[in-house]
Amino acid sequence: MFFLANPDKPEAAQAMRDLVSFVRGRCDVAGAREGRDAGEAVALGADRVVVLGGDGTLIGAVRSLQGEPIPLVGVNVGKLGFLTEFSMEEFRRSFDRIVTDETLVHRRTMLRVRVQSNGVKRDPVIAVNDCVIQAGPPFRIIRLDIGINGEPLTELAGDGVIVCTPSGSTAHNLSAGGPIMQAGVDAIALTPLAPHSLTHKPLVIERDAVIDVRAAQVNPGTTVIIDGQISFPLEPDDCVTVTRSDRDFLLVRNPACSQWHNLIGKLQWGRRPPVAES
Repeated sequence: MFFLANPDKPEAAQAMRDLVSFVRGRCDVAGAREGRDAGEAVALGADRVVVLGGDGTLIGAVRSLQGEPIPLVGVNVGKLGFLTEFSMEEFRRSFDRIVTDETLVHRRTMLRVRVQSNGVKRDPVIAVNDCVIQAGPPFRIIRLDIGINGEPLTELAGDGVIVCTPSGSTAHNLSAGGPIMQAGVDAIALTPLAPHSLTHKPLVIERDAVIDVRAAQVNPGTTVIIDGQISFPLEPDDCVTVTRSDRDFLLVRNPACSQWHNLIGKLQWGRRPPVAES
C-alpha cells in the first residue's frame, strides 16, 4: 500500500501518518509521501494507492499513474470529497475489504484531449473529470464549430463548452446545468456554457465518439482547461479533439455509501429548502 498526501494541507500529512501507523502490521507499506505524483507506487509494486486530500489531489494522482491498473483509495481531507469517498474512520472500519474485496474496485472512464495549434499537434493529455473550453478575457462571446465523428454538429456561440466523463458530471458540468451521469455509464457529456441560444442543450454521447471543437472566433484569453489543473491558450482556428482514453482508472468505492448517497448527502440533490412550519 502506497500513501500520498496533499502537500498543501498539513492536516493531510498528519492524517497520512495516522493511517500508516494504523496499517503497519496489517499490510506492507510500500511508501508514504507528500505530493501529487503517485508514479513511484508503480516501481514499488504497490497494489493500492491511498490518497489523502480532496478530489483535486486524487485527480492529480490518477494522471500521474498514466493508466497503470493500481486501484486508488480516496480519503477525504478536503472540503467536499466526491471521489475521495472515505473518511478516516470509514477507512479504518473498511480496511480489510479495501485490501481484499475486488468487488469494491470500479473502473472509471477517462478522456484523451489533443490540441492542434497552427498545424502542430500538442502531446495528448489525460482528463479524469473534464475538458473545458472557456472564453476568458475580455469575456466576449466566442464561437466554436463542434463536430462528432467527423460530422458537423453546430456552431456554438456563448462562453464555451464542457466535455466530461461520468466522474466529472458532478463537477463543473453540474454547475453549468449538465446531466448527472451514474459512474458506470459508458458515455460522455457535452454541455454548452451560457449559450446564446435557447436550443443549445446538453448532450449525452456514446463514449467512443470523437468530438472535435474548432475555434472559429475566440478572445485573447480563451483557454482549454483540463480538470482545472492543466491549461492551454486557444487561438483562432485551433482545434481540440476529445476522445475516450484507451485506459480507465480504478477507484475503490466506499461500501458504506453509494453515488446516490453522495449526491444527496454532499450535494443536497433533490432536497427541499428549509421551510418554516406554519
